[in-house]
Amino acid sequence: MNFGNLKSVLYRAAAGLMLGLLFLSPALGQDWIRTGTGLGLAKIRLAVPDFKAATQDAKNPDLLKTFNDTLWNDLDNAGIFDMVSKSFYPLGLVGGPTDVKFETWGAPPPNASMLVFGNLGVTGANVMVQGWLYDVKNPTSPQVLGKQYQDAATSDAVRIIAHKFADEIIFRLGGGVQGIAESKIYFVSSRTGHKEIWGMDYDGANQHQITHLGSISLSPRISPDGSRLAFSSISKGAWEILMFSVDLNRVVSFPRFGGTNLSPAWTADGTKLSFSSSRTGDPEIYVADPSGGNLKRITAFAGPDVSPVWNPKTGAQIAWVSGRTGLPQIYTMESDGTNVQRLTDQGYAVSPAWHPNGQFLAFSWMRRYGAGAPGSNDLYMMDIASKQWVQLTHDGGRNDFPSWSPDGRHIVFQSSRAGGEQIWTMLADGSNAKQLTFSGSNTQPNWSWK
Repeated sequence: MNFGNLKSVLYRAAAGLMLGLLFLSPALGQDWIRTGTGLGLAKIRLAVPDFKAATQDAKNPDLLKTFNDTLWNDLDNAGIFDMVSKSFYPLGLVGGPTDVKFETWGAPPPNASMLVFGNLGVTGANVMVQGWLYDVKNPTSPQVLGKQYQDAATSDAVRIIAHKFADEIIFRLGGGVQGIAESKIYFVSSRTGHKEIWGMDYDGANQHQITHLGSISLSPRISPDGSRLAFSSISKGAWEILMFSVDLNRVVSFPRFGGTNLSPAWTADGTKLSFSSSRTGDPEIYVADPSGGNLKRITAFAGPDVSPVWNPKTGAQIAWVSGRTGLPQIYTMESDGTNVQRLTDQGYAVSPAWHPNGQFLAFSWMRRYGAGAPGSNDLYMMDIASKQWVQLTHDGGRNDFPSWSPDGRHIVFQSSRAGGEQIWTMLADGSNAKQLTFSGSNTQPNWSWK
């Protein structure tokens, strides 16, 4: 064992767009929607006035605030819009198409290209929302989108409606890429006194405890269909891979392999699970089916091998962390263990995470490691083919465990930049960082597949 205390190394490694190319290649720069970055391209200037009350029900004000705040935040978080400041909006609410005055929205000071507007009204126990997306530069044929939603008149239902409408807008204006407003994030939290698995909406809302094991649970990984959570936990005195059924709301059976078992990861089709196990003495990478059967060892080298993650595009390539040369470094290999390639060349590199397009890896890297070294744990992104990389965070505490959003435009990660370890998100170019958790210690986030 060549790099420090095994337990601390395994803990740090348990979970798992090359921007430099965008600066070099105009052709790649045009591909920003798929890579998740918009460097050098003008964002769509979008105005989103508050929706108008359509009825006189007493519930309208609270539900309107929930809806308006959620819709604005979803569109602002998307990273593809230049949101027009509400201080520039003309007077008067815009509740329907007849309220739109194109000459005021399309001209300075708002100078909007697109306008989102609509109304919300409660009738009895139900709420109805009507929403439109207009191209205000095309007054002869302005409508891009028109939607109507109906659900129970509750805050949760209204939030979901806002998420759905935001995702429709993002899909229409974002190059046909699905929005992420309805996606989920899973993470480890110690706020109850034990490290348990928790879940939340992509924007930090609806934080809720999932496991109640009273132990130490780490590295949650949600299955592609959202039905199961694989994670590592101390069970009967040993680190084991456990499986939680989201549908049944409980832990379900999964084999015990012996040794220390950590950092599970799913293939994109949900048919295989990889993880690290020391069942034969040295931590190695294994592959099994979702029930734990057909176990196969795919690495065999002195030094810990941990944190395997599958290329989501091909399913034929695994990135992982190995200490075979001393300090942990990022490697890739084929899913059968062949064609091993080292990606990082120095320092201390952990927590690889594939971009959904399968071309890039995000990871945590202390490039200058050792006594007196000035480096810190920051997030980096590397183009796998060229091995060119770019730094995404810059000396703001310890940044680790990146995980990509389904659209590839965002990264969720843990950071100590505000003091204790908390969950943050940012755009794929490192901008627009936002803190999502505040209570207790919160770590090792995993973004759902959709």
